[in-house]
Amino acid sequence: MASSGTCRMPDILRTHEHKERRVGVEIEISGLSYEHLVGLAARLLSGQAKESSRYVSSIHTDLGDFTIELDSDPIKDLDLTDSNLPESIRELGGHAMDIIDAAAEKIVPLEIVSPPLPFTELEAIESLCDELREAGALGSREALVYAFGLQLNPELPNLKPATLVAYFRAFAALYDWLKSRHQLDISRKFTNYIEPWSSRYLDTLLADGYEPDEQTLMEDYLHTNPTRNRALDLLPLFSHMNDELLRKYVQDSRIKSRPTLHYRLPDCDIDNPKWHFSTVWNDWVVLEQVVTHAADLDELTRLFRDSRKLSFDNLTSSWTERCHRWLEAKGYV
Repeated sequence: MASSGTCRMPDILRTHEHKERRVGVEIEISGLSYEHLVGLAARLLSGQAKESSRYVSSIHTDLGDFTIELDSDPIKDLDLTDSNLPESIRELGGHAMDIIDAAAEKIVPLEIVSPPLPFTELEAIESLCDELREAGALGSREALVYAFGLQLNPELPNLKPATLVAYFRAFAALYDWLKSRHQLDISRKFTNYIEPWSSRYLDTLLADGYEPDEQTLMEDYLHTNPTRNRALDLLPLFSHMNDELLRKYVQDSRIKSRPTLHYRLPDCDIDNPKWHFSTVWNDWVVLEQVVTHAADLDELTRLFRDSRKLSFDNLTSSWTERCHRWLEAKGYV
């Protein structure tokens, strides 16, 4: 598969256990039928496809098992023999299902979910996206009803509270800059999937001397952000750290425990020839690199904290512009 970009690597490629860091990738698209996508992905990934349930298939590859699915549980789980359905629908049998399938593939995204991949293997995702574009895959810009995303689940180097605070502060400061680069489609602006963290939480997170223990770190966040619908969703991470504490604030069976962040902000603009997976990933690496340089992170945190105050500079220029200039001056972009 030919690739159109290069995925940069952060300085920290291994966990505290000296294992290679991994990242899961979720890609939402339309424009291809479910069966076409399964067959095409199996060929592009040099894997073997196996249907595990209706509208869900696994593709076994050397990199692990990829999943292709229709991103709508009610449709995947629909059973026409269910006595709760109207008799007229049940009598139509397969004809009704054909109609439902045709409608679903027009308005519900198909999702490609990768296994946890070593950072160094991400060129496979870059190539896959490029090939899917050539095959006719569509992203968010195709229609207002679409709100498709590309989500990253990067494994953290370690789960020490100080490390987590560094990542959280970097994301808070870079949120507007990242959004300006990767959250462009109006359909996703009308959804609540990618909300920023609450202002009250930012006050706590950005305060001088904030050095919480694990429980305080979780509680500070969950008091004001007890939801999956955040641009950087921390609930899978918190479930991994202390699921009992998490469930005191959030009861949601969709939360999956994993030692990763859940970055939900970017659009999937796959049908745009200028869009590439590597661009999304490389901007995430900017955050990784800022975290690596403690002095720069402290400076950026202070500047972002000041940007939230009433001042002449803040009234006459945007934080997004000033953040970009800072990143350029420091050599991050």
